Amino acid sequence: MTQTQNKNILAYLKQHGKIDCMQALEKFGSFRLSARIHNLRADGHIIQTFRKRLKNKKIVAEYKYCGK
Repeated sequence: MTQTQNKNILAYLKQHGKIDCMQALEKFGSFRLSARIHNLRADGHIIQTFRKRLKNKKIVAEYKYCGK
């Protein structure tokens, strides 16, 4: 399951450029986006982290794909 989530999240990042935890949960059922990002970085992908404020005023991490 983890490898499938990694592949799906990477494909989403390549297509859309960025993802946050709410999108990852909604689209891929991933409760641990930071762990998936860690795996992708370990595979050599360059992914930047930014802070994003949601409509409910909470701040979450947003990840931007920068290449390999």
